[in-house]
Amino acid sequence: MELNDFLKEKGTDEKLAQLIMLFSEQAGVIKEGFLSARGAADTKNVYGETQMALDKWADEVLIDALRESRLVRWIATEEQPDIIEVEGAINQFGVTIDPLDGSSLIDVNLAVGTIVGLYPGHVLEPGNTMVGALYILYGPLTTLTYTTGTGVHEFVMGNDGRFTLMQENLTIPEGKIYAPGALRKDYLPYHKQFIEQLESEGYKLRFSGSFVADVHLILHKGGLFTYPAFAGKDSGKLRLLFEGTPMGKMVSEAGGAISTGRGNLLDVKPTAVSDRTPIYVGGKREIALIESIVKGSGT
Repeated sequence: MELNDFLKEKGTDEKLAQLIMLFSEQAGVIKEGFLSARGAADTKNVYGETQMALDKWADEVLIDALRESRLVRWIATEEQPDIIEVEGAINQFGVTIDPLDGSSLIDVNLAVGTIVGLYPGHVLEPGNTMVGALYILYGPLTTLTYTTGTGVHEFVMGNDGRFTLMQENLTIPEGKIYAPGALRKDYLPYHKQFIEQLESEGYKLRFSGSFVADVHLILHKGGLFTYPAFAGKDSGKLRLLFEGTPMGKMVSEAGGAISTGRGNLLDVKPTAVSDRTPIYVGGKREIALIESIVKGSGT
């Protein structure tokens, strides 16, 4: 079943379905750009990081498509310093976009992706107010995984650029994989204890450096992804709006959970588009374990 038909069958709000379809239609455009818009640009994003040419190009593609469609009022992307308000918007939706997560891996041909959060209004709200989320993964296959609160569903793009249902109602299984960010020498004591416990239980390390690809693996195989707070970085490295909340929404809807280590990340209200956060995302067992260790540590 094609994505558009599936959205109708699920009774998805028509305006929300149109927005999901718009992102699906841009997937082929962005994938084609891998062959041309490569290398580093001469600019930095809101986090002070050098932008890749493809990051900027993908960002422009998605912003232009959203502006032209007028399907959303607010757009926040990892590559823009300010929230964009669309003139003449026909809906009140807000979207957050990481246009090309893991883009530094393109030159070595590893999986990267686009991450999108969907809000009923302004985007500077907790993740638990989201009406949906989706990500597009550009790997051996190009897949689109989405949720609007009625399950997590995965589609694969065919040669015609259309997405066809691959798996309905994804649920995160029990598994013993862990994907740990940050240097071990910089681990805080409670996180070090947590990782050592996972290793003592036989968890295997799998980490590509592409957040969206690593969480996709955890969603399918079970276990946990973490990029914690670490020495000198109490707020961690990853972005609350562009990485944490959308992928947390996805995993939570699939029966997993996401945490800052102290509580549900989806309860955190952002203060700015540049907010960072510690992230633990995966199975409920692993999330309960880290929260228990943090609570016991008194930190």
